[in-house]
Order: sequence, then C-alpha cells, then structure tokens
Amino acid sequence: QVYLVESGGGLVQAGGSLRLSCAASGRTFSNYNIAWFRQAPGKEREFVAAVYWGGRSTSYADSVKGRLTISRDNAGNTVYLQMNNLTPEDTAGYCCAAGSDWPLRNYNAVRYWGQGTQVTVSS
Repeated sequence: QVYLVESGGGLVQAGGSLRLSCAASGRTFSNYNIAWFRQAPGKEREFVAAVYWGGRSTSYADSVKGRLTISRDNAGNTVYLQMNNLTPEDTAGYCCAAGSDWPLRNYNAVRYWGQGTQVTVSS
C-alpha cells in the first residue's frame, strides 16, 4: 500500500512559480512510477508529468514542457513538481498518482491517488 499526500499549492500571479510536493508512505514507494495529473473545473482530468521509479526518465504533457519539472527523492519518499512561468490555464487541482505503467500517462492505469492540492494562477 502507498499513501500519497500533496502540498505546496496556492494562489500565484501569472509568471510566478510554485513547487508541489507529494509525500509518500509505504515501503514500496520506490518501486512505483509517479505522475501528476490535474483537473480544472468543467474539464477532464489530464496528465501533467511522470517520473520513472528510478528517477532517470521523465515524461511531460506538451502544454507544460519547458515550464514544469518533475523529480523524485526515493530516500525521502517524495516527488516534486517545480512549476515556473505559470499561466491562468494552469489553474487546477493537482493530484499525484502511483502506478506500474510507464510512462504513467493514463489515469486508468493509476493504482494509488493522493487527495490533491489546488493551484490557482491569477492574471
């Protein structure tokens, strides 16, 4: 079992930055690929970024490439999402997720979900 808890969301102006954290508990955390998904009001949940269990491979949605960076610290059981140059279109609830597929881009392949953290970007 893996439990995921997100933090770091908040309100930021366009062009600003935030760093989201996903803290995991469970001794098998390092065996799972981790992804971030987001969902804005009235929109479908969408893939944002994923990191391989070993941390050497990453995958990004085209809409966030060059602005968002995912990383993981297996020793600290934490995955990070550094978000730079944010736009109002990034406003959404962000959830981290764990699964065995790679890349973990399909939410149907997710095995464990966190509760989410809200990111709001003002114009």
